[in-house]
Amino acid sequence: MMLAKSDSDETSPIYYVQSPTRDSNDRSTQATPVFHSPMESPSHPFYGRHSRASSSSRVSGSLTSSSTTTGRKGRGKRNDKRWPECNVIEEEGEYIELPRRFYQFFIGVLGLLAIICLFCFIIWGASRPYKPEVTVKSLTVHNFYLGQGSDFTGVPTKVLTTNCSLMIKVYNPATFFGIHVSSVPVNLMYLEIVVATGQLKKYYQSRKSHCNVDVNLGGVKIPLYGAGASLEVSDNDRVPMTLVFDVWSHGNVVGKLVKSRHTRHVSCAFAIDRDNSKPIKFMKDSCTYG
Repeated sequence: MMLAKSDSDETSPIYYVQSPTRDSNDRSTQATPVFHSPMESPSHPFYGRHSRASSSSRVSGSLTSSSTTTGRKGRGKRNDKRWPECNVIEEEGEYIELPRRFYQFFIGVLGLLAIICLFCFIIWGASRPYKPEVTVKSLTVHNFYLGQGSDFTGVPTKVLTTNCSLMIKVYNPATFFGIHVSSVPVNLMYLEIVVATGQLKKYYQSRKSHCNVDVNLGGVKIPLYGAGASLEVSDNDRVPMTLVFDVWSHGNVVGKLVKSRHTRHVSCAFAIDRDNSKPIKFMKDSCTYG
């Protein structure tokens, strides 16, 4: 005869008691956990599942709350995988470094240019006192003829034909650069009329050097108009003349970057003796040099 199991035997709870370990001697006494049901027991198979489910629910809950907050702030921006996107704070170090380097380079270039300009200004100032010296040495008259003629319109008047050569001495006192010398037309004038003209050919003169330059002056049948009458009266006398011209000079002190330019204005008053073909010597006080 078999005895039937009662409901109390099937549902009777199972209790587990955990004995204290050896570490209890070193540590403080720990209370043995009491579980009210088999479901709460650590050894029960549902305990691990419940714990993992609780952990996952907590993690999912935190993610859900954070994503909800982000979604509210980002207005629901999502990528291809339907994940919410977050605003990324980008570092501005690279954007700040580039302008800083550009400004440093710009300031360096300006400083270099300022130094070069200062150096050029000093060199230019040092070259200013070296003004070339011009001296008119002599004038030789090869031909001097006064006759009757007419101007280019056919008006009859006195005409003058002359041919002469002028010697000029140029001295370059500069100690560290040469000069290029030229001039405007050299004019030989009777009263206010230019009776002969010439041109000094451009040339180069080295530093600390002297140079003698010859200039040919000539005029053919130059109409004198009213001035011819006074010249005819003084036919046997010396004819007063004036020599006027400018001498230009420029030196490349530092290449073409720094140049030294000077102009000397020369004016000489003298008289021509038509019967004397000897060179006319000019004294120091015969000419003015501006």
